[in-house]
Amino acid sequence: MSDASYRDAIFSTPLDKVARFSFDEQVVACFPDMIRRSVPGYGQILGMLSLIAKRHLRHGAHVYDLGCSLGASGLALAGALPADAFRYTGIDLSPAMAARAKQTFLDECPEHSMQVEEADIRTYEYAPSGMIILNFTLQFLPPADRDALLKRLYDTLEPGGVLILSEKTVDADERDNAWRVERYHDFKRANGYSDMEISQKRTALENVLIPDTLDALHERLSLAGFPRAMTWFQYLNFTSLIAFKEG
Repeated sequence: MSDASYRDAIFSTPLDKVARFSFDEQVVACFPDMIRRSVPGYGQILGMLSLIAKRHLRHGAHVYDLGCSLGASGLALAGALPADAFRYTGIDLSPAMAARAKQTFLDECPEHSMQVEEADIRTYEYAPSGMIILNFTLQFLPPADRDALLKRLYDTLEPGGVLILSEKTVDADERDNAWRVERYHDFKRANGYSDMEISQKRTALENVLIPDTLDALHERLSLAGFPRAMTWFQYLNFTSLIAFKEG
């Protein structure tokens, strides 16, 4: 995926009307480059997943990756943990994403138990799990659906299990939020995006990606039943939390 033909250029030409962002074939083709240049700290979050799993995941337990996209979280786990350490199920609503992830696991880690399903994470029937990964997925659900999903995920976790929740956030303080957004746009410019690309993608994501404040995320986790949650990573307006289900 590092080939130049897979560079994210979706918004590089002027559009008369910017369509709503969707995870279609066009996005799938350039997704690794898009994520690398658009999500501060994404590589660091992936790198910590296996370390968190080694500390908190029962050997042989089930891992869910919700909104798995191309399976980067699953690959991070498979690259660091033996084949019998966990069983993985990635779930994504995008047919293009699910199909590509499934093939990637067959090609890259055939000895591991890696399943991918095309499904809606709000209605999926979960089996008991030791670890649930929710990386930059909750933000794409309608806010009214988020608490019910997190409650279901709490109930799905085994005692001692953990939920990793990574999200783009918004600051309640308007001045602080404006500063973070401006520095985020600087980050994207430094990674080769033009002002037009930044503007058009922001328009495409309007009312598609609806961020919570960090306090709201903690409140949602508390309402879902998690007795303990902490913010373990933050880079500008991107953050990752870990929530614990006590054993």
